[in-house]
Amino acid sequence: MPKTYRLQLGSLVRHLPVMTLPNGVTIASFVLLGDAELTHWAAEQLLKKLNHLDFDYFVTVESKGIPLAQEITWLSGRKRYFVLRKGVKDYMVSPLTAPVTAITTSADQQLVLDGTDAAKLKGKSVVIVDDVISSGGSLQAAEKLLQQADAQVVNRLAVLAEGDAQKRQDIMTLGTLPLF
Repeated sequence: MPKTYRLQLGSLVRHLPVMTLPNGVTIASFVLLGDAELTHWAAEQLLKKLNHLDFDYFVTVESKGIPLAQEITWLSGRKRYFVLRKGVKDYMVSPLTAPVTAITTSADQQLVLDGTDAAKLKGKSVVIVDDVISSGGSLQAAEKLLQQADAQVVNRLAVLAEGDAQKRQDIMTLGTLPLF
């Protein structure tokens, strides 16, 4: 039987598979995609942490943060959020790019902001929302892209902080995950 890690967030319990990545790091694999109950609960709780902060948009990183951004946007009464993609798409106009290194992906990646979206974000205040922050590589690349777009990051939210990210004071989270 595969080893699992018991994660409890509020009254919700999930048993996450423990797996070793090709880079040798062992994690409890948290996948928010498809878990509507946890996504809704997390969005409600994270929205409370913002404590009526004034901002314009939520921004997330493709792909596991998307359902969370969708739900928190809807619950906050906003009608739009933005997704930083992991590759340039043919439909994009003058995309902005930033390299990213994440512990869960061994290949080089980039984050991409469509130039059309960048124009909408210019001069706006944003909150970055994601599922897990670990090394902070995706968050750093997201902030670089948003800075290029002349948007101001006013807060950072994640369901979980993993490893050393637990010590960060610049993100709001609902729980932690160990690195094994």
